[in-house]
Amino acid sequence: MDASARRPLRIAIAQMPLTADAAQNGTLIRKHMREAAEAGARLVLFPEGALSGYAKTQIANWGDVDWRAVHSQLESIAALAKRLHLWVVVGSAHPLTPPHWPHNSLYIISDAGEIVNRYDKRLCSHTETTRFYSPGTAPVVFSVDGFRFGCLICIEINFPQLFMEYEGLGVDCLLLPAYPEAEIFFTKARAHAAIHNFWVALSVPSQRANMMPSALIDPDGAIVQQVTGKAGLAIADINPQAPHLDIPLRKARPWRATAASGQFYRNYLVDDPRSANRTCL
Repeated sequence: MDASARRPLRIAIAQMPLTADAAQNGTLIRKHMREAAEAGARLVLFPEGALSGYAKTQIANWGDVDWRAVHSQLESIAALAKRLHLWVVVGSAHPLTPPHWPHNSLYIISDAGEIVNRYDKRLCSHTETTRFYSPGTAPVVFSVDGFRFGCLICIEINFPQLFMEYEGLGVDCLLLPAYPEAEIFFTKARAHAAIHNFWVALSVPSQRANMMPSALIDPDGAIVQQVTGKAGLAIADINPQAPHLDIPLRKARPWRATAASGQFYRNYLVDDPRSANRTCL
């Protein structure tokens, strides 16, 4: 059964202040998890670096990070996810074997309280790659109640091939936690949603609330719901049955896939010397 026949799926998108204190971050993450569950959400998304803090801002040196605290908080988050029967996608640095730098990651925690996968940011910025993070290597797709989710992080919004990759992998919603540096980021997120005809869930920290809100964006590029103010949750439904999404989901997306493959145009190609000659009048 395709996503258009599924019942709506409610998700929550967090906007929260980030600190260098994993215990403080974890306490706030669990608070938002409880709020998301009370609102009927099946999945809650948190910003880039929400648990550990983000390098270049909260973290100046990996030696300052209390990795035991990060690990302990992650375990508490997973345990609460199980109690709430809630999927959680939370940004955090993921430590590697020294001397390798950590990944900039998203932990994907199921409603059974298990880390079922982890997305590691692949196309890190120049500063990230040369001073802070080891890049990842693979896309990640997971399913919740029949809906397929993909993951990207922040600066990866500037690489259309990654969005094309996830479109080819059949995602319904692209999760995009970020610590953005410019207001144009929000416009890019809306454009990718409309071009690829899938939902985009954008989660930013309170430190960037003056630039843009955390929000759910429709497959036609419209804003479904957004956080108002500095912090809070955007609660919204991924609803493929919404009448205004008939064209983007059931007409534009499949047709664009056919067009991109060249299949649609094969019966319309012509053998004409005036076509072959590109210098004629």
